[in-house]
Amino acid sequence: MSRGGDSASLTVASLTVASLAVASLTVASLIGGCGFRLVGSVPLPPSLAVVQIDASDTQSDFYFGLRKSLLASGTRIDEDNKDDSAAVIHITTDNAAERILTVSTLNVPTEYELTYMLKFSVSSEGHELIAPEEHRLVRDYSYSESALLAKEREKSILSEALANDLVSVVMRRLSSLSGRSSAAH
Repeated sequence: MSRGGDSASLTVASLTVASLAVASLTVASLIGGCGFRLVGSVPLPPSLAVVQIDASDTQSDFYFGLRKSLLASGTRIDEDNKDDSAAVIHITTDNAAERILTVSTLNVPTEYELTYMLKFSVSSEGHELIAPEEHRLVRDYSYSESALLAKEREKSILSEALANDLVSVVMRRLSSLSGRSSAAH
């Protein structure tokens, strides 16, 4: 009697696994069919299949974010600058700056403004695909001497968030080249 019960529970378990597999495949095909993409994976035109990043600061939050987004989009990054057909993303300005917005009665800063500025252009085989563009994002944050370490961390997080927002702007601009890139050559 025990053996028959085991057989029935195995049949139920295999039916449950099969049902889950069918349900998973159905959900995956529905999600894929509606145009769902992972965050950060922006479809780029074929002219951007291989890119070089021309930047003086290769350690910035923006540079790392751009590399990550390009790779997630299936773009190959030509590190050695050996591929003449590679599009070149020129990063001419990539910096963050802060300035004091308000001070207390004791002349101690209580609020800062963080500005992240980016200027870039894109060229391919001698043709300008995107003319130089400047983008600037600004955020305010409060400051307290009693929470110095926390406020420094907050500044770092804000700077990284601004850089990531600028990466999204650049990736949207790159993806908009799909219709124009073939006409440029």
